Amino acid sequence: MLGRVDYVPTLEAMRRFTELRAGDTPDELWICEHPAVYTQGFAGKNTHILAPGSIPVVETNRGGQVTYHGPGQVVAYPLIDLQRAGYYVKEFVFRMEDAVIRTLGHFGLTGHRVDGAPGIYVRLDDPGGHAQLAQRPQRRGDDGDRGRRPEPVFTGLGKIAALGIKVARHCTYHGLALNVAMDLEPYSRINPCGYAGLQTVDMASVGVHCSWDEVAAVLGRQLARRLAP
Repeated sequence: MLGRVDYVPTLEAMRRFTELRAGDTPDELWICEHPAVYTQGFAGKNTHILAPGSIPVVETNRGGQVTYHGPGQVVAYPLIDLQRAGYYVKEFVFRMEDAVIRTLGHFGLTGHRVDGAPGIYVRLDDPGGHAQLAQRPQRRGDDGDRGRRPEPVFTGLGKIAALGIKVARHCTYHGLALNVAMDLEPYSRINPCGYAGLQTVDMASVGVHCSWDEVAAVLGRQLARRLAP
């Protein structure tokens, strides 16, 4: 646990760790919290940053569009050698999402995946309900639409966790952010993850009140288990 740390020095430390690591360097998992900051993916569009005000915007080399980090959010950076772990990037993302879903489940919430929109979502009208989403990821059929994804539908959903990663020399950095108990207003100043009107929630706003430390501990254990070789 790193506690609350500034974003830019943490990003530089991740890059340095990844650049300098050797084949026998142990993997690490950094869990922290950041002061208020917007981060933009390397292919992000500035049009998704609407009114940042006094909150700094940091351009990064991760995938994805713009997101927000701030107090009350658990941020996890898995620094994993995928070649040694024995799985590929798609599986890495699935395992990270699975860790978030299991963490939410520990606190009585049901996390969902939305096809074509990485991250984890909850139903606003039934945060603990287990009914599957129609827009969940599914195997493509053989009717000529193979490989095509429908446009994500977020009606009735709130995004509670965001993902964005970078892989260099088979090694990962950046990671995921799970909203616990935040000031959510800064999300209204951006199109979260590039989606205009996407509602962003935290655990507190859907009825689960727990401490940052509690959630960080559970998420850390789940990531350690799910990302193991």
